[in-house]
Amino acid sequence: MQKPTFDHELDEQPLDPAAERVRRKLMRFVVINIGILLTAVMAVLVAVVYKSGVVSSPSERAATNAAVPSSADVPFVEGVIALPAGARVVSHALSGDRLTLHAQLPGGTTAIYHYDLAERRMLGRYVIAE
Repeated sequence: MQKPTFDHELDEQPLDPAAERVRRKLMRFVVINIGILLTAVMAVLVAVVYKSGVVSSPSERAATNAAVPSSADVPFVEGVIALPAGARVVSHALSGDRLTLHAQLPGGTTAIYHYDLAERRMLGRYVIAE
């Protein structure tokens, strides 16, 4: 009677030398690429933690908090911005001390008013021609 062969016996046979070389090159390639990938992921995580400010010293945090003025330190500013009668503000934008108002004027035209809040003066008026 013949001895039965099992699949695991067939799988454990040694590979020929050419196939073994290809397998070793493939394994080396996989190990190197996984190492590069893990290094890149760690670098990104370190950068995110650094940028988020989690790794900051107590003195840096105190300096940052001191740089932000409290509401008691900021003076109350008040002023009047003159627009033509019947004008309606459509939108506005603020950048530093510069204020831009997009206004709908009577008669259907639109204009952009540009103000300097620090000097309390109008820098320009731009009528949008349609």
